[in-house]
Amino acid sequence: MTPPAQLNRRTFLKATGTTLAAAAAVQSRTAGAAPQGSATKKTSENYVKLFHESLTETQREFMHFPFDHPLRKKIANNWDIVDKKEGAIGKLYTSGQQEILRNILQGLFTEDGYKRLQRQMQDDAGGFEKYTCALFGNPGEENFEWVFTGRHSTLRADGNSVKNTAFGGPIFYGHAVEFNERPDHPGNVWWHQARLANKVYESLDGQQREKALLDKAPPDSPKTIILKGQEAEIPGLPASELSADQKEHLEKNLKALLDMFRPTDVEEVMQCLKENGGIDTLRLAYYKKNDLGDDGIWDLWRIEGPAFIWHFRGAPHVHTWVNIAHNA
Repeated sequence: MTPPAQLNRRTFLKATGTTLAAAAAVQSRTAGAAPQGSATKKTSENYVKLFHESLTETQREFMHFPFDHPLRKKIANNWDIVDKKEGAIGKLYTSGQQEILRNILQGLFTEDGYKRLQRQMQDDAGGFEKYTCALFGNPGEENFEWVFTGRHSTLRADGNSVKNTAFGGPIFYGHAVEFNERPDHPGNVWWHQARLANKVYESLDGQQREKALLDKAPPDSPKTIILKGQEAEIPGLPASELSADQKEHLEKNLKALLDMFRPTDVEEVMQCLKENGGIDTLRLAYYKKNDLGDDGIWDLWRIEGPAFIWHFRGAPHVHTWVNIAHNA
């Protein structure tokens, strides 16, 4: 199925008019959802199922695809999975459906992470309603994945339908308070992650820093998160050469990087890392290029292992590419 080049708004409203009551009923079901922290709180995947049930035939034709459709695997720093002119969340969906979609997205993050994401969406695109999404497969019946896209976003909810990977596949997030940000990145909601990574660099001795600090950074593109496997030569400082205290510091800061995500995804990330040999298999790389302000706070850095890549580009603004699997 291919999204139509145009979906006439008047035609869409006429087609969906008879189904608004059904969507409203779904909205009423989500309105009574348990609050944050409740043992009965619905997951993002629960809301994906409700969203699927609320779709009209016109909406399905536009944004519902087979699970094996190639669009599901795509990742980019700035793209829309369906035609944004008619497929933006604020245009294609009823208010009830939009609330369900908010619940899907919010459920992927911690409270702090979601607040940061909301700020990013507002700064980068004018808010959540300007983004797009698509659904692959049928929740409750077969494998499925919901994909959220737009300016500085590729995010996923899959209920572990996508095998061998954390987060349902590679993800991207970023933020540009202004296109060319200042060295301290004032207002950037993700810059704190660079400070965490630089704290690890500060803990290194002279020889370790020589191994960790590199000249050439990988490209700012999906190619940068292709997993290399156990036999590959990965540049940077091997974490196996760190002292026990340094390893503990690295692990602490790695978990802090993950603090934005829901606990189930964090647990899977740590399990993936463990299955591939743990902290010792990681390599740390910082890049001299694009050190804004020449302040020695490295704007470009990377943590990589056989099946683990966290690539952060902080110049001219933040782009973050993440790909973590159980087996590369």
